[in-house]
Amino acid sequence: MTLRTLLRHEAILALILALALALLASENERFFTAANLLNQGRLLTEVGLIAVVMTFVIITGGIDLSVGSILGLCAILVGVFWKTLDLPLPVAMGLSVVVGTLAGFLNGLIITRFRVPPLIATLATLALYRGLAEGISQAQSIRGYPKWFFTLGQGSFAGIPTQLWLLAVVALVGFFILRFTAFGRATYAIGSNEAGAAFSGIDVTRTKLLIYSASGFVSALAAVVFVSRVSTTRSDMGSGIELDVITAVVLGGTSIFGGRGMVVGTLLGLCLVQVLKNGLALSGVKGDGTIVIIGFVLIVAVLISNFLSRYSND
Repeated sequence: MTLRTLLRHEAILALILALALALLASENERFFTAANLLNQGRLLTEVGLIAVVMTFVIITGGIDLSVGSILGLCAILVGVFWKTLDLPLPVAMGLSVVVGTLAGFLNGLIITRFRVPPLIATLATLALYRGLAEGISQAQSIRGYPKWFFTLGQGSFAGIPTQLWLLAVVALVGFFILRFTAFGRATYAIGSNEAGAAFSGIDVTRTKLLIYSASGFVSALAAVVFVSRVSTTRSDMGSGIELDVITAVVLGGTSIFGGRGMVVGTLLGLCLVQVLKNGLALSGVKGDGTIVIIGFVLIVAVLISNFLSRYSND
């Protein structure tokens, strides 16, 4: 019944997405063009990369508010490692990803070893990592990256933006792990009943540490893509991205109480949010109006999800 409920939510979300595409395409002829849609694909990649793993985080009943700060910190470190420390750019990119993974691991360590609620722990590290980014950058941006570096954020392969191929790989891996592996089943079990999962032999601490470390890893990966796309680094990169990520995941049907969610739903939620942002902007709707509409859609989707969940339990 749970799987059927999720499929119903995804089907409704897909229908809403199709209706939004049709409506917005009829309002503006520039919206439903290959150039515009591919450009929107570029813009949603960073959020999408983080959202895939955030699905795992929220399924366990947790939250990670620090992903935007990790992105900002790793973006700064790419430039600092490369230009200030004079390391080869590939090495700088790799080290930044390592730092992001360690930042996620620290989140998991605080949550699992010290029993700090995820909301409080990641709220604290949000401030910590953002402060480190600002302190390291000293309000200076770093530019002048070599042309080959821009292939990741500005190039394309087979007519598709390069970063969308990366997002597709991460999404497929996330989908496979969550749907077909013991680790995925452990993730659902922890979110449904953490104590019961522990008594059944699941290593709850190890599972959470891996998930939060993966959250840091994809945040760092998103930072590299972000820097490649905008051609510079700043300490404010990623500010507020955690809200977009959580919106996409919750809109996709993942329960904030844990135990329920799918990567496919997250991707549908991500696409719907980006479609609304772009289509409404092209139609002349101001930023405040867009936020109101997205908020309304999110509320409706959550209400539908709750209704389906109650119906399936009757």
